[in-house]
Amino acid sequence: MEWRGRRGSRNVEDRRRMSAGGAGGIGIVGMLVVLAVGYFFGIDISPVVQGLDQGSSQVQTGELSEADQQYGEFSSVVLADTEEVWGQVLPEQAGMDYAAPTLVLFRGAVQSACGEASAAMGPFYCPGDRKLYLDTQFFDVMAQRMGAGGDFAAAYVIAHEVGHHLQNQLGILGKVTQARQQSSERDSNALSVLTELQADCFAGIWAAHASQQFGSIEEGDLEEAQNAARAVGDDVIQSSAGRTPMPDSFTHGSAEERQEWLMRGFRSGDLAQCNTFAEAGL
Repeated sequence: MEWRGRRGSRNVEDRRRMSAGGAGGIGIVGMLVVLAVGYFFGIDISPVVQGLDQGSSQVQTGELSEADQQYGEFSSVVLADTEEVWGQVLPEQAGMDYAAPTLVLFRGAVQSACGEASAAMGPFYCPGDRKLYLDTQFFDVMAQRMGAGGDFAAAYVIAHEVGHHLQNQLGILGKVTQARQQSSERDSNALSVLTELQADCFAGIWAAHASQQFGSIEEGDLEEAQNAARAVGDDVIQSSAGRTPMPDSFTHGSAEERQEWLMRGFRSGDLAQCNTFAEAGL
C-alpha cells in the first residue's frame, strides 16, 4: 500500500504518551470493563498476547519511537482515505452526509465513553463518543503472533472499525444493541456476528473505492487484507488458544465468513450488498 507522503486526517487523538495505568492500570493482558453492554466491538486477542508485554502499565515518557511515529502517520493517512471515500459513497448510496469519527491512538489501556478497555481486546469502536480506539502495538501482534502483517492488513483493521461507525450513523448499532439485550446468549452472539461481518463488508467497499480514487493499492494488498480477516476469525482465535471452535460462541464470525464478506464489499462497492441481517432472514 502506497501511503507515505499522502494527506493525513485531522481527526486523530494521540494518547500514546499517557500512562497506560490511566485506564485503571489493567495492562495489555487485562480484561475489558464494559459500562454500556454491547457497545464494544473489539476482538479478544488475549489468547495470542499472553505475556507479550507485562510492562504496559508503566507511564510512557519521552518521544515516540520511529516505528510508533510511522504507525501514527500511517493510521492518519488511512483514516483520511476513509473520510474521502465515505464522504462520497454515503451521500450517493444512503442519501446522508458522512460525519467522520475520531481515531484515538493509545498504549496498553484506555478510557472511553463506553468504559475502560485493555489492548488485549483489540481495536474497538465506541458509539457513545463516536471514536475508534487503537493500540498501534496491535499491528505488531498481527504480524508476530497472528501471521497477518503488512500495511494493507493494518488498513483493513482501521477500515473495519470505521465500518462500525457507519453502522452507528445508519442507526444499525442501536437496533442491534437493543435486540441483543432481549435475546438469549446464542442469539445475541449470532447478532454480533452479523454486525461484524457487515463491518467487514463495509471495509471491502472502502478498499474498492480507495483503489479507484487513490491508486494506492498495490499487488498483494488485497491478499494481506484477506489474511488479516482470516486471522481474526473466531475459529482461528479459539484454535490458537487450544480450544475446539464452538460456532454458537462466535461473536465475530469464522475466518471463511470474514473473508467472504470482505470480498463481497470489495467486488460490489455497494452498501446494499452488505445487508448481512437480511441474508440471515432478519
